[in-house]
Amino acid sequence: MNPTDHNDTPEFTTETAVETARESAATAAELATVHPLRARSDQHESADATGGESAPQVVEGRIITEHEYRLLTDQKAQRDWRYAEYRKQAAWLVRTTRTAVTHDRTVSTLKFVGRNALVYPTLGAGVAFRRWRDTHGSNRYERMMRAAELTGDHDKLADWEARDVAEKARRHDRAMDWVRSPWQLAKAAGAVTVCAAVLLLVLGLILWVGGKGEFLGPITAVIDAIAFAVWFVITYGALLVTGVTAGVVTWLWNLGRTSQAIPDLFRPASQRNLDDVMITPSIVVTALRDLRISELRRKIEAMEDGGAAMLSPIRLAGCGVEFDIHLPSGVDTEEVKRKRRKLAENMGRHEHEVFLTTPPAPRTVRVWAADSGELDKPIGPSPLVTDPTQTADLYTGRAPWGMDLRGDAVLMALLQCHLLITGLSKQGKTASLRALALWLALDPSVQLYIADLKGIGDWRMFKPVAEKLIEGPTDAHCIQATEMLEWGVKEMERRLMAFDGDKYRNGVPRELAKRGGPFAPIVLLVDEAQQAFMNPAKDDQNNPYGGQTSKSRYFMAARKIHNQGRAVNVVLWQGTQDPTNDNLPKLVREGAHIRAALALGTESQSRMALGDKAVDGGAAPHELRSGLDKGTLVVSGEGVPLPPGQPSMTVRTHFIDGDDSVTVIDRAVAIRGGATAGKPQVEAPPERDLLDDVADVLAGEDVKATDVGARLRKLAPGHEPYAGMTAERVKEALEAAGVPVRQKQGTLTVRARHVANALADRAEEGE
Repeated sequence: MNPTDHNDTPEFTTETAVETARESAATAAELATVHPLRARSDQHESADATGGESAPQVVEGRIITEHEYRLLTDQKAQRDWRYAEYRKQAAWLVRTTRTAVTHDRTVSTLKFVGRNALVYPTLGAGVAFRRWRDTHGSNRYERMMRAAELTGDHDKLADWEARDVAEKARRHDRAMDWVRSPWQLAKAAGAVTVCAAVLLLVLGLILWVGGKGEFLGPITAVIDAIAFAVWFVITYGALLVTGVTAGVVTWLWNLGRTSQAIPDLFRPASQRNLDDVMITPSIVVTALRDLRISELRRKIEAMEDGGAAMLSPIRLAGCGVEFDIHLPSGVDTEEVKRKRRKLAENMGRHEHEVFLTTPPAPRTVRVWAADSGELDKPIGPSPLVTDPTQTADLYTGRAPWGMDLRGDAVLMALLQCHLLITGLSKQGKTASLRALALWLALDPSVQLYIADLKGIGDWRMFKPVAEKLIEGPTDAHCIQATEMLEWGVKEMERRLMAFDGDKYRNGVPRELAKRGGPFAPIVLLVDEAQQAFMNPAKDDQNNPYGGQTSKSRYFMAARKIHNQGRAVNVVLWQGTQDPTNDNLPKLVREGAHIRAALALGTESQSRMALGDKAVDGGAAPHELRSGLDKGTLVVSGEGVPLPPGQPSMTVRTHFIDGDDSVTVIDRAVAIRGGATAGKPQVEAPPERDLLDDVADVLAGEDVKATDVGARLRKLAPGHEPYAGMTAERVKEALEAAGVPVRQKQGTLTVRARHVANALADRAEEGE
């Protein structure tokens, strides 16, 4: 606006400005409060200069809040604002400092510095001091004597006492040597000085006579050398001291770094993670000390070595480690075994990952601890599924059932063994029992009689190879199962009467148990056997089919087979749920040679399933996790590859599903030469003459016995006696036919002339 133009512009005085501001504030009260400003004095001066009329002025500004106005005009508001800013800055500083101090990189750096600059050298100094003390004192012997006394090992106690006496005598002699040594050292130093002076004088005389030097030249040279050495040490002493100090500190640092006593606060993250997995002696001793067994804790604290003498070396054992704990006197092994869960948790393991057993040594507990999470991993398929060439021989073979806790294959010897498997529902009982039966199906000499009292098809794949297959849960099916066992009793009695004990003094030989033979193995298998024991039906004579009295037909048939059946290759396999005295009578369960149990509910059920001896020795199927440890069972008895001194073992069985089971049965049908269901017996294969076959495979040459067995199998692939024939079996068979088999260059060899002679002798006897 042009300031000289006054005609078109209304008069704009201080009063009008204030009034206008008030009107604006009234119309816009909801937005801000307008405060009138004092008029500038230069406006009045301008008005006076122009004859009383002030020139219009443009007021420039911005609308401010009430708080901002107080900050401009009120000192108290300004002070409060400054204090608020100070608090904000202090809070920011604290927050930033806390973040910087607690940051992972800061913490790891401080721990690294503290660990390497303080902890390692300090621990190393302690280790070095203890070593020096053990070397120059009797602390080591006293410590070992106290440990032997606490553990009750009197032989070790006497041995360490003798060592302590010998060491004290040696230290006494050494102290006496120090008493006598000053005078001896003085005499030796004087003699050495005189000899050296004489030698140097003679050397100087020789040099002086020869004109090569002065008479005192050698002595002067020695004095100069000593002076140089003193000068060198004084001049470079600081460097020498620094170097020696650095070497000592480095040595102490390394001792501390390798020590097991590093505090967890300063322990590297990698080692902390490793300790979560590995079982070390310190972890085991700490776990034992914290079991809340007062006597054990007191004895451990009294041991100078902290309880390490109780532990055997920790050995790798499959997917875990194994060690023995030799408890001190006054501590019962049962006290520790009852604390299994606490011991496992103290060692950083779950309860199911730690197993406690009682070895033959007194006051000893054997501990096997799995690596974390290893027992939750599957064990892999069965060899019956992965190996299409797998065969079976009940007499000489072993059934692949699963893996033990150490990861080793468990191979079961099933010849003439009654079997009982029990457990809670849905724990894998049928699958475990079926895995063994599938292996039996691959042996054509075995006759299978199966009663599935559940009847949902778990055993239907055996229909082509089973002599009899009963499927169903009703009382009528239980009656059929009872009659099947009673038929087994009659067959057992017939065999017992027909067996020639005078001719076969070592039991049923293999040749009588071949396919179709009079003593071919018979396996009577009843799954869900509790149904048969609890069957309320009665026959025409009012005798109950179930029950556990002398009139109960199923019970008495099972008892008779258990008593005498194995002698003539008639065995009974049973699978049952949730054992009680009603559905699994004591006489029946104790008649089984192999007893296995999956997860059970109580310790009393474990004793029913496995017996008191196995449970007292550490077997605990009631501690298996129901629903999680499916297919894992505790087994004991004959034919089980138990570790030495152990009454039981834990087995993780292979799971073979229905489709794979059908594949195995198809191979069994091919081996047996066709389906056998409904046939009373499998027809015997054509007979072969061993001598003629051996003569054919030799072809006039001497052959190793092992190669003879391989050639016989190739000559007659379907002939069962030739299957799995080893060198020893070839030797036994040929010697029984009159052919001697001797070693040739350390190897069993079949000679063609011996076979020819045996054939000739047989021909002459026939004429």
